[in-house]
Amino acid sequence: MTKEGKIPLTKAGLDQLQKELNKLVQKERPEAIERLVDSRKSGDMDEDNEETQAKQKLLFIDGRISELQDVINNAFIIDKGHDDCKKVGLGCKVTVKNNGKDSVFHLVGEWEADPANAKISHQSPLGKSLLDKILGDKVEVEAPAGKITYIITKID
Repeated sequence: MTKEGKIPLTKAGLDQLQKELNKLVQKERPEAIERLVDSRKSGDMDEDNEETQAKQKLLFIDGRISELQDVINNAFIIDKGHDDCKKVGLGCKVTVKNNGKDSVFHLVGEWEADPANAKISHQSPLGKSLLDKILGDKVEVEAPAGKITYIITKID
């Protein structure tokens, strides 16, 4: 379901990255430039001086801006039209049963993966095993504690 050379994101994930980019461009980068200009005025020649730190901060911000722009420019939205999913794909929420306990996972791209919030990457072992499966399918995943078997009980 991925598109060649494109980065899968949910609409919410894309919005979050755009917010971060706007904050970096409109607030943090101008502040970093101002800090660098001010540090040059102080004339401190110490190797670990304010100017060096300001340059490093600006380089970090510029790198992050470039990275975010690349992701945003190459993104495609994955969470539209999943009301009657027949099989697991990017953007789907999958309910699985393991040892009588239900768990819900949201299958997302690697940029949005957040296992603590049940957002798993389609590149993770569990994500890979769930892709293209249908309701009732069993999937096995290798974990440090051994193999875990899940049964797919719902796909949204």
